[in-house]
Order: sequence, then structure tokens, then C-alpha cells
Amino acid sequence: MKKHKNTDSYMSPEWTLKMFDDWYDPTPLNDKPEVDALTIAWKDKTYVNPPYSRPLPFVEKAIKESNSGKIIAMLLRVDTSTKWFAKIIEAKAHILWLNGRIKYRRADYKYHKPTPVTFASMLVIFYPKDNS
Repeated sequence: MKKHKNTDSYMSPEWTLKMFDDWYDPTPLNDKPEVDALTIAWKDKTYVNPPYSRPLPFVEKAIKESNSGKIIAMLLRVDTSTKWFAKIIEAKAHILWLNGRIKYRRADYKYHKPTPVTFASMLVIFYPKDNS
């Protein structure tokens, strides 16, 4: 059997795909994306499941996009000791704490059944800012 490299590319859990079914996803599962989610404009309703290894630029992009009138939902690991978490608090985003460990399928899902991640997760919602 072919050995697969370690990656933090995980498919969004099925329930999030259903919840955000008609939302734009600039980060679909793809280890070699043709489009850089950080350099394109996001849509009015955007769902993001960024790489767990580097959420900071995605959080900063979400704040920028919400400041331009968009609603952004992000699935993130819980890590309150980070710079990116502080930015979420400063932006007054809404945090929905998820109970239990969510289960993912890895990018190489043909070889792995869904298993719980080793950390807690949260949904973070950035609502459009009232610029009046």
C-alpha cells in the first residue's frame, strides 16, 4: 500500500457542508489549489475550512472581507493562546463552541475512515460591520 504524506488537509465534516451548502468555499479540499483563497475576493456568504497549520492569514482575510460587508463562517481548531484567536476576539466575531471532537476524512479518504481530530473545534462567524 502506498504511504501517504502527513497533511492538514481535511474534508469538512458532512454536517458543515450541508449547513453551508449554498455558501462560497474559497478553500475546497485540494492540496494544490489553482486559486489562492487569500488573494481573491470572497463572496457575500463564505464558508472557510482553512489549513490548521496556518489559520492566521485566513482569519485576517475573513476580518477584511466582513469589514467590506460579507458574512464569513470559519471552522477552526480551538486555541485561545494564539495571535489569530486574539484577532477573532478583537473583531467581535461570534464563536460557536462545538461539543465533542468532530470527525474528518483525510484528503486520502480512500485509505482512512472518519476519525475524531485530537483537538476541540469551533465555528467562528464574522458578521458584516455596520459602517454607519
